[in-house]
Amino acid sequence: MKRAALLALLLPAPAMAEPLTVVLDWFVNPDHGPIIVAERQGWFAEAGLEVEIVAPADPADPPKMAASGQADLAVTYQPQLYLQHAEGLPLKRVGTLVESPLYCVMAKAEGPVQGLADLKGRKVGFSVAGIEEALLHTMLRTNGVEPAEVEFVNVNFALTPALASGQADAVAGAFRNFELHQIAAAGSEGRCFLPEENGVPSYEELIYVANPDRMDREKVVAFLKVTERAAGFIADHPEEAWEIFRGWSAEVDDDLNAAAWGDTLPHFAAHPLALDADRYAAFGRYMAEVGLIPAAPEVAEVAMDLSAPAD
Repeated sequence: MKRAALLALLLPAPAMAEPLTVVLDWFVNPDHGPIIVAERQGWFAEAGLEVEIVAPADPADPPKMAASGQADLAVTYQPQLYLQHAEGLPLKRVGTLVESPLYCVMAKAEGPVQGLADLKGRKVGFSVAGIEEALLHTMLRTNGVEPAEVEFVNVNFALTPALASGQADAVAGAFRNFELHQIAAAGSEGRCFLPEENGVPSYEELIYVANPDRMDREKVVAFLKVTERAAGFIADHPEEAWEIFRGWSAEVDDDLNAAAWGDTLPHFAAHPLALDADRYAAFGRYMAEVGLIPAAPEVAEVAMDLSAPAD
């Protein structure tokens, strides 16, 4: 017995698998449903994965962390991916979390803005220039309004308060699954105008990006397959899935997230590995046309189809 114990001490300990680090785009919220449900159900562990989920201190950090190897995966936005590529970050889309836009231009349903054409001569609140500004300009022009005919007001991320108080007649950059509930809590009904219905090519709101030269393809594919399982479970059992999700922390278990949960579910990617190359090419052309990037990249420069066999 003593000899066996001594041999056990002399034998090298089994190597611990390195965790797969996933940095979110922001603090945990219903947008991250498949990741959180999969983790809480133990499905990553079943697949032989240890997943470390990190909420960033600065939402600008996740892509940089993935590019430098500080993280295996980062959650970011498809429109941002083209800017990151133009800046030289060695990143590619490897999977999809939220497969359709959540961005909208929001106005009060009972107010004077019944259509985007009604924004001529009125005030629009915004928080971030760049991509959100370009989307708004496209939506305005599609409805016969030149941006110069609108007064833009920087409301410093206080979109719902600006609309509720009358500081702005509409706000750009609202998330249709959240701000509509926030304005309802403030006593008004909101109306969302959607980019994909007003001249903007459809795009994926949230994607997973990785540095292809640093990533462990087998681990990433396994992670995405588990999130596909979780997305299917959420679609089939939305109430049970909410109970699982809300147990993540006290911070996510509130009325706003409960209301947003139901509006977020239809947008989760049912097949996270699948790549719609035509859609990526179209949005790249749009980014170039509105002057946000110098030229549209080839799809293979910004996105990988991990459902296809490895070269």
